Amino acid sequence: MAATNFKTENNTFRKLIGNGLTYRIPRFQRDYSWTNEEWEDLWTDLLGTLRTDGETAHYMGYLVLQSTDDKRFDVIDGQQRLTTISIIVLAVLKNIRRLVETGNEADANQRRFDQIQQTYVGYLDPVTLVARPKLTLNRNNNNYYQNYLVPLGHLPQRGFRTSEHLLRKAFDWFDRQVSAYLKASSGDEGKRLAQLIEDVSDRLFFTVITVTDELNAYKVFETLNARGVRLSATDLLKNYLFSVLDRGGETDHELRNLEDRWEATVGRLQSENFPDFLRAHWNSRRAFARQADLFKTIRSQVGSRDAVFQLLRDMEQDLDTYLALSSPEASDWPQDDRRFAGILKTFRVRQPYPLLLAAKRIFDPADFTGLLRATVVISMRFNVIGAGSAAEQERNYHAVAERIAKGEFAQLGPTLTAMRGVYPDDVSFRAAFADKVIRTTDSRNNRVVRFILCALEKHLSGQELDFASDTFNVEHVLPQNAPDGWGGFSNDEADALRYRLGNMTLLRSGTNRKIGAESYSAKRDAYRASGFSITQRLADENAEWTPERVANRQEWMANQATSIWRIAQLS
Repeated sequence: MAATNFKTENNTFRKLIGNGLTYRIPRFQRDYSWTNEEWEDLWTDLLGTLRTDGETAHYMGYLVLQSTDDKRFDVIDGQQRLTTISIIVLAVLKNIRRLVETGNEADANQRRFDQIQQTYVGYLDPVTLVARPKLTLNRNNNNYYQNYLVPLGHLPQRGFRTSEHLLRKAFDWFDRQVSAYLKASSGDEGKRLAQLIEDVSDRLFFTVITVTDELNAYKVFETLNARGVRLSATDLLKNYLFSVLDRGGETDHELRNLEDRWEATVGRLQSENFPDFLRAHWNSRRAFARQADLFKTIRSQVGSRDAVFQLLRDMEQDLDTYLALSSPEASDWPQDDRRFAGILKTFRVRQPYPLLLAAKRIFDPADFTGLLRATVVISMRFNVIGAGSAAEQERNYHAVAERIAKGEFAQLGPTLTAMRGVYPDDVSFRAAFADKVIRTTDSRNNRVVRFILCALEKHLSGQELDFASDTFNVEHVLPQNAPDGWGGFSNDEADALRYRLGNMTLLRSGTNRKIGAESYSAKRDAYRASGFSITQRLADENAEWTPERVANRQEWMANQATSIWRIAQLS
């Protein structure tokens, strides 16, 4: 990002709001949403700076603005904070007006009122002599803010949106707090209220990031998100798409239609998942886009009314498939499809999603199920056991998805052939499995090991087990917390072998707890009576448990795994 398109500085609220600067919440930015919890936190923090032993300032976080002239700014992130501070100012003005109306130093307080209003709420343009507000809210909130809150008159309560009621409630809440603040001590009330405004404006400060266009704003969002600051790239993209319609002079009816459908889509996904869905959707239909380039790519290709609505229709078409992949337990897919999608979720593998979205639109049900199974097998070989490059895998899946989207592939056979590049062959997979270590202290890893052991049990005995069941768990023959010298293992050997797959088997939960860290000879009888063929076999074939027996058993497991997770067409 060029330095000329990006500026960062720390500013107090006074510096932000003064000098003729104005701020506008983009028309389609989300509505005001703060409630008592946020109001109380802000007021408490503010009062903390007013105490003689308190902090001298309160940091309000990042404020992301967009401007081309450094005079008028669009608020990309920070609208809730700016709106609430402006409401605090209005609440103070309301209290000063009461002093004027009751004749309490009326002239002096009227001057204070006028000065504060001009500085922090609005002023007369020196050229046009038209009143210009310092802050303009979005299309759903601005009328209520300008017509009812700013004039400090009667606040009607019927027939308004939820966000407008929140604006009114925020004003009433802060009005009460300011009144209580006045009553807490004696003295010149007008001066104390004016000083409160001075303290608010000088002691609240932001890190202000100013950019010149939507693309630079999006890059800022990515950077801040990488550092743990929660911003909504979803809102930014929404604003851009709606601005495309707004520029075209379309009707309010179409804008409302787009907003309703957009909110329905985001609502079903939950906002934090929307960028992941958008990228999977986009890459299932178009040229590959990295997450870092996604907004730039969309902006370059979606610039007309038709393109905006086409994007929306395409997202709606793919939404159910994406939800079924990410939450298969709640889908209406056939049992096998739900099971395969659930395994991908257990593996935390999402690289196949664009491919599966593309295939779901075109393949017949049997071929789609076959492709789902193939992605499970590849994920087992490539992701869980192997150590392949996720980026390489993602690009391979996308290349196949692109050919499906173009109509080049409509069946499973040629699709599988094109996926050969991310399918580790039998020799490579067997060798990787034979050496695999999976630390089951991590809950995800524990589920993966349970899945592997249950699959081996089914392969050996035909017994179908639910790997998520709590009736059994993973037994570590060499215990995870083995005492020094357990079974003759050195400390180094114990550290190296306790999380090898060859050291793990299945055991009923109660039995597992009972035998704990007992010796192998004491455990062996429990293994024989376990009811699991994989565990009985371990006991029958191993009179003792040594590092060599761990390695030999894992070699046997690797051979079984190569048969279980296999795509005949590619092996």
